[in-house]
Amino acid sequence: MPAQRRQKPTSISFTAPGLDTDDAATVATLLQERLNSLTDLSLTLKHVHWNVVGPHFIAVHEMLDPQVDAVRLMVDEVAERIATLGQSPVGTPGALVKERTWDDYALGRADAIAHLGALDRVYTNVIADHRQVMDKLEDLDLVSQDMLIQQIAQLEQFQWFIRAHFESAEGTLATEGTRTEESAARKAERTR
Repeated sequence: MPAQRRQKPTSISFTAPGLDTDDAATVATLLQERLNSLTDLSLTLKHVHWNVVGPHFIAVHEMLDPQVDAVRLMVDEVAERIATLGQSPVGTPGALVKERTWDDYALGRADAIAHLGALDRVYTNVIADHRQVMDKLEDLDLVSQDMLIQQIAQLEQFQWFIRAHFESAEGTLATEGTRTEESAARKAERTR
């Protein structure tokens, strides 16, 4: 089987009315990064859905499917925005793996609370990156920026649902100060 070749971005000959083609190409590049991140998030959420165990299994298992569905809609929305801008969105697994700047999700079969601790780190990273792109879009494309703002609100709500499982009554998170999925998983699991 021949090696996969990365699809080259097409030269834009049209874009959304009122946008400069160079700006549209820049926006499409920024959105492609978000497309990769959201695609990875949807796959990670489904992976967790399949691999949670323990006394909180059913609550977490059932909580994640609506998140998967919502993130998949975000994926579609971002891809269609890229196409609207005159570019070709890339959604192949090989391109995602090649272009991502993060490691694979670290946990396999694990306690539900441990997975939620790790997912807290995943959501933190996705939301932070979405916010950075949101800021960059301020002077480029307010329509794309608005799309990301709406997505951030929903992603933050999903993270809140997850954090509620290891938040104390005083409002502190068991995962506070963690930097990796593994360390967040260990700290969250201690709250059980």
